[in-house]
Amino acid sequence: MKTKYTTLGLLLALSLGLFSGYFHFTATDYAAKALSSLFMNFLQMISVPIVFLSITATVTKMESLSEMKSFGMKIIKYTLITTLIAATIALLLYLGLDPAQTSIETSNSITTTPQGGYLDALQKIVPSNLFQAFGENNVIGVAFFAFVLSFAILLLPKNNKETLHHFFSSLFSAFLKLAGFIVKLLPLAIWAFTTLLVQDLLSKEVSFKVLGLYIACIVGANLIQGVVVLPLILLIKKNSPRKLFKAMSEALLIAFFTKSSNAALPVSMKCAEEKYGMSSKVCSISFPLCSVINMNACAAFILITTLFVSAHSGMTFSPFELLGWVLISTVAAIGNAGVPMGCYFLSTALLTSMGVPLHIMGLILPIYAFLDMLETAINVWSDACIAANVDKEIKEAAAVEMA
Repeated sequence: MKTKYTTLGLLLALSLGLFSGYFHFTATDYAAKALSSLFMNFLQMISVPIVFLSITATVTKMESLSEMKSFGMKIIKYTLITTLIAATIALLLYLGLDPAQTSIETSNSITTTPQGGYLDALQKIVPSNLFQAFGENNVIGVAFFAFVLSFAILLLPKNNKETLHHFFSSLFSAFLKLAGFIVKLLPLAIWAFTTLLVQDLLSKEVSFKVLGLYIACIVGANLIQGVVVLPLILLIKKNSPRKLFKAMSEALLIAFFTKSSNAALPVSMKCAEEKYGMSSKVCSISFPLCSVINMNACAAFILITTLFVSAHSGMTFSPFELLGWVLISTVAAIGNAGVPMGCYFLSTALLTSMGVPLHIMGLILPIYAFLDMLETAINVWSDACIAANVDKEIKEAAAVEMA
């Protein structure tokens, strides 16, 4: 019932936004600009802390580095492979469809962005000042520090480790509440950004064709990943894609309608263990970890959206830079959290760190509210595929030891 009212609220906000944007009321124009500005500021405020806390809260939950090595490294291996493939597919689709309707620079020279482009972002992987990294929305640097700190915490005595885990997980829960507050205000934001979007469409600042190609890129990349790539990865380990999809169907529906990997997490674990036959230990480690670091759809969204918004700001990218963005999108997606609009948070943070105006991100928001449904389902489907392969590897290794 709650999901039904949420969907109705979004549709009502979208309809009112279309109406107020078309008729251009002075009062509603002012309110839309004010609300959109406040919403974007709030997003920027919580996006990077969510990345940091999601990683530390998840990794420090593990018993030791040995557990991280036995289970975590297998999960991370598949996460890196699938996320890199997702980002690569997204890049190929972006280049093929060219949603921004701009020519991508093909020379070998590097075109820098106002704040140094992706090379500058790569150099910021190890921040010289932690607080500056948060202040500049340095997602890559913050994610790197979160992993390093988490591994260090795993080496501490048990009491100290549990205290720090409790601190970070509690703080993470508080930020999830903030993110939930944003989601509750989403109809207002949808109305504001839809109003501005309609005005821009009417003024020819953004065309229907451009938005259509952008949506086609996002949806196409997700469908290729979910229908082609992930089933092939399952087949490599002789897992049945059809059987797994049938077992996980309930969890995938919950992920689709709630737009949250965390909301689907308990059902995902139950379906995987009871309906597909995965071990409880693999489920208890794999799904929570994947809900934080395994974001295939997020990598595709980050890459396409970053290039799309940057192109609208007059930036061009060489082939070398485009490959760099595949890596950046992969790393950024791995630092994502399983909260509603997580991909949107990260894209906003990356664009902010580059000095790119966020006006187009506001126009994308009404569309993203619905794209997020497909993306979350793809992410949970990817989590299940990784868990199935990890479970198969561990069972095969145990069988060899017993033989």
